[in-house]
Amino acid sequence: MVKLLTSTVGQDIINFLQSSGIYMMFMEAGGWKCLVMIALACFLLYLAIKKQYEPLLLLPIAFGMLLTNLPGADMFHSEIFADGHIDWETLSTGHAGLLDYLYLGVKLGIYPCLIFVGVGAMTDFGPLIANPKSFLMGAAAQIGIFLTFLGAYAMGFSPAEAGSIGIIGGADGPTSIYLTSKLAPNLLGPIAIAAYSYMALVPVIQPPIMRALTSEKERQIKMTTLRQVSKTEKIIFPIVITIIIALLLPSAAPLIGCLMLGNLMKECGVVDRLAKTVQNELMNIVVIFLGITVGATATAEAFLNFKTLGILALGIVAFSCGSAGGVLLAKLMNVFLPEGKKINPLIGSAGVSAVPMAARVSQVEGLKANPSNFLLMHAMGPNVSGVIGSAVAAGILLSFLG
Repeated sequence: MVKLLTSTVGQDIINFLQSSGIYMMFMEAGGWKCLVMIALACFLLYLAIKKQYEPLLLLPIAFGMLLTNLPGADMFHSEIFADGHIDWETLSTGHAGLLDYLYLGVKLGIYPCLIFVGVGAMTDFGPLIANPKSFLMGAAAQIGIFLTFLGAYAMGFSPAEAGSIGIIGGADGPTSIYLTSKLAPNLLGPIAIAAYSYMALVPVIQPPIMRALTSEKERQIKMTTLRQVSKTEKIIFPIVITIIIALLLPSAAPLIGCLMLGNLMKECGVVDRLAKTVQNELMNIVVIFLGITVGATATAEAFLNFKTLGILALGIVAFSCGSAGGVLLAKLMNVFLPEGKKINPLIGSAGVSAVPMAARVSQVEGLKANPSNFLLMHAMGPNVSGVIGSAVAAGILLSFLG
């Protein structure tokens, strides 16, 4: 009896040890990959906490990456969402992990759209309305998306994957996640990390490009004060933009519609409680769920490959081309504008939709060239135009590739 009991206890201990994550990591084939991903997740947590690189999203993304790569935790199963489909049977039986259920908000395109409601409620389109020429610079900054799409396709990525990589050039995290979840969900983790990492590095990436493409004289251009925009204009603007874009490009309607809904809540002045809710409570809750579940897609199998390196390299190209596109268009516009109406080309780089960081970079570079030059409000025009532009670009790619 004692011998049998000892044998049973011994087998139980062995079974317990073999079921531990430590055993799986060091004794099973491929376990080292989990260790690499855990180390990478900790590095991203360091960047979010210590360096404050987009911490509101990079921190939950990094923690989601940590959770999904813990051996044996079984919190996320990529096979449930393989080939662009959802295995509803597995989800309904309760055999899925926590992150599988939360990921449905990404897969179904819910989280990015809800974030756009919050972004709209925090955005002032006044500078864009006051200077409609800003639309052109915001549109020009999206050139990085399409150039990178062509480059990625030439490198051997599928059209859907190339479109998802190209959208990084819009410097808009929710849009990148929305489009990638529709076109290439297998690349969601690397693309999200690349998009938010480069957004955080705007003050590092953009200034050298801005200085290389402009002369000292151009950087010193002072722009006239923007006119005051009426409340009526601010109320009509989101309604008109929604109608026009949704009619021209229905696939962009979810993102644009949510963005403009949030902005209308802010500007109309009759639903202040709702506006504050989407700016704060709703935005914060969705950001947590979005970050953790996007990070969960960064499994060792999806991340540790040459595709990821290619995505990171193409992402910086996309972002750089987008920044350059806005600057170059501003320089071209100056050829046709009379003296006194010239545009400081520095504000063109704000056409990428990293709001308001890109606009602040334009302001800082302008002050370096001319201490009395204040470009922030002028740069906000192309900046918020870039938010619309990236959503429209995503709609175009989704129409052709989806």
